[in-house]
Amino acid sequence: MEPRAAGSAGTGYNEALLHKTILVGDSGVGKTSLLVQFDQGKFIPGSFSATVGIGFTNKVVAVDGVKVKLQQIWDTAGQERFRSVTHAYYRDAQALLLLYDITSKMSFDNIRAWLTEIHEYAQKDVVIMLLGNKADVSSERMVRTEDGASLAREYGVPFMETSAKTGMNVELAFLAIARELKQRAMQLPDEPRFQIHDYIEAQQKRSGCCAFV
Repeated sequence: MEPRAAGSAGTGYNEALLHKTILVGDSGVGKTSLLVQFDQGKFIPGSFSATVGIGFTNKVVAVDGVKVKLQQIWDTAGQERFRSVTHAYYRDAQALLLLYDITSKMSFDNIRAWLTEIHEYAQKDVVIMLLGNKADVSSERMVRTEDGASLAREYGVPFMETSAKTGMNVELAFLAIARELKQRAMQLPDEPRFQIHDYIEAQQKRSGCCAFV
């Protein structure tokens, strides 16, 4: 049974597992839009306010009949003045989604600095996924898919390109994280370890979509 969205928080679920997922990346890479697409299944055009440093949302998904509540925390601004606040949330995070904008070379170049921070402040076994967002704006692409994939391989993390506008790979990214976290929490001693890279690749091949590692 494949994972599927099971509903939003506040619907009376008695969640078995609660995991904190943090979205980080430069300002303007689409963190808030990605969350809105995952949570509500829609894209809201325009810029979100950067005056609030940290945002929260919850969503329950089902993985093999187990309810997993993902508490998403994201640095809405990606700005230095909020960085110390973000550091405090790193320590409790089970997963980190690291975003760059494929139309912004600078946001991609800054990924290494974000990874340095993550390795300094986050738990050693935190699940990290690299996402190249705004894949729908291919005419303005400044970062090749191969470059994102190469960087992900260098750091040993899964990678895919996403589009908060069209929804491409958005749900897959969060459900892959949910499945990894569920397996870590409930894995039996003789059960083979879940391979997130293989899972993403298999799901991509099934859907006939693109940009995976």
